[in-house]
Amino acid sequence: MPIHPLWIVAILVVVLIIFGPGRLPELGSAAGKAMREFRKATSELTESITAAPSTPAAPPPNPTPAASTTATTADGAAKSTEPASSTKN
Repeated sequence: MPIHPLWIVAILVVVLIIFGPGRLPELGSAAGKAMREFRKATSELTESITAAPSTPAAPPPNPTPAASTTATTADGAAKSTEPASSTKN
């Protein structure tokens, strides 16, 4: 449904009455800055979405060698870090 020009004029008259002629340039400037920021954010989001599939996936890291299964405690004694195996019959 298109906006009728009479509605636009009515809205502008109401805004002029509420804010006055002195603040209209400030309001226009603020609206322009908001629209520029919105467009910038939208274009950045679009670029990141379109660029995401074109970037190659990183290869998986090489597996590290198995760590030692014993650790030393504060008193210098060796302690096994392997989980205790429980046997169930």
